[in-house]
Amino acid sequence: MSVLVKEIYPAIVGEASAAGWPALLIRLSGCNLRCVYCDTRYAWEGGRKRSVEELARIARAKGFRRILLTGGEPLLQAESLELMAELVRAGREVLLETNGSLPLERVPAQVHIIMDLKTPGSGQESANRYQNLEHLKKSDELKFVLSGLNDYHWAKAMMSEFDLDRRCAVNLSPASGLLDPAKLARWMLRDRLAARLNLQIHRVLFPGKDRGV
Repeated sequence: MSVLVKEIYPAIVGEASAAGWPALLIRLSGCNLRCVYCDTRYAWEGGRKRSVEELARIARAKGFRRILLTGGEPLLQAESLELMAELVRAGREVLLETNGSLPLERVPAQVHIIMDLKTPGSGQESANRYQNLEHLKKSDELKFVLSGLNDYHWAKAMMSEFDLDRRCAVNLSPASGLLDPAKLARWMLRDRLAARLNLQIHRVLFPGKDRGV
């Protein structure tokens, strides 16, 4: 059993509650969405087939406690479920970044899910699978990437409609180059919003570098 992998490298987790922790990043190839602000377009295609067993060996050899499984969209490859299960069996804490358009039911319960809800500004709002909200654990996380004020109002409406902050942690991320983080922070403070301002640490640490960080 194998998956198509775009890259593997040690990284400081850049987003969500694990931000700042060292991890081994495994980026799978392929994505079913085309968000207008996507910063990993190079992962839409290409990559190298690697067996689940090989990746588990690499994870053990690298010695990182945390594994960040991202993409692309990892769940686009059904074999990613076995990869997550194998990494859990190897004693690793597995973080899954997923775009929210594919079913979460079979993701191993031990995996920490960080799921997007795609805003109107992403161009992919219609892909949201709202049934997935029922499968999020209290320890999981949601993420909205915001392009501007309209996206912010939309995210607030979704938080209210689905009572999201009571389901799990909610992260609001300013889309790079499209929304000033300070402006988003002011909106959140004004509205006393029960969400976390989610900035990308790797962009601060390695400005201008988009890969391998």
